[in-house]
Amino acid sequence: MALAAAAFGGQVLLLCALLLHLRPCSGNSNIQTAVNITWSSINFKTILEWEPKPSNYVYTVEIDGPRSDWMKTCVHTTQTECDVTYLLKNVRDTYTARILSDVPLRDNGDFDQVPYAISPDFIPYDQTLIGMPTIESFEQKKDFLKVVVEDPLTPYRFLNSSFKSIRDLFRGDLEYTLYYWKDKSTGRKEAKTRTNEFKVSIDKGKSYCFYVQATILSRTENRKGEKSFDRCTHGDVPSDDFELEAILVIGAAAVGVFILFVISCVVAYKCKKAKAAAKEKENVPLNA
Repeated sequence: MALAAAAFGGQVLLLCALLLHLRPCSGNSNIQTAVNITWSSINFKTILEWEPKPSNYVYTVEIDGPRSDWMKTCVHTTQTECDVTYLLKNVRDTYTARILSDVPLRDNGDFDQVPYAISPDFIPYDQTLIGMPTIESFEQKKDFLKVVVEDPLTPYRFLNSSFKSIRDLFRGDLEYTLYYWKDKSTGRKEAKTRTNEFKVSIDKGKSYCFYVQATILSRTENRKGEKSFDRCTHGDVPSDDFELEAILVIGAAAVGVFILFVISCVVAYKCKKAKAAAKEKENVPLNA
């Protein structure tokens, strides 16, 4: 009898322990952990995204890196994305995200542990995509084409609050390639530089089109960035100044026409005046 009671007591204790262990999920069976966690990053602006959309629960994001442990952001959010840019300032470090699924007004003693999901690792320096560069200026003079590129900016700032560019972070690892060709031609040439300026030889008087693309030399994946918009020249005249020059030419022609008109009016007036004077002289009677 004592053995049976002891066995029964043991079963009760085991059942209680099992129920205690299951209690966090028993009242919150609709809570789901995040899935399809991805890092979306362009020019070091980084957004963490995941699924599904929550119902009756919320998410909290934590970021872990070698210099800090589980930094919280987007606390109790109902969104399925979170801007984590400013937690990834050491761009060469490896980061991991933990997305917690939680009940907003949960008592601290309700769960032994909040359910969560872990993201893939992310290294901003190696994985952020490079956005479209801007053509700051270009000109075609005689037999050369000069192109100046503006580096894309990042969300990070210097101490003086000015934004850092991708060159400030990649330094000598950043290279630009200029692809250029004669207008309406399929033959394409290219030139490379680790500065922001190209100067290439071209055929004098011919129109050219071109675009620029960045490359991160140390990468094996995602090496090339987005292409800039195509730009075209008009012979020896930079396309940016073509319209202005046309206006100046038209204006000069208009001024010339106006000057000729004024001169013609003056000449006509003088001729008319001279004829009137001659006629008046003819009508004067001779003295007796």
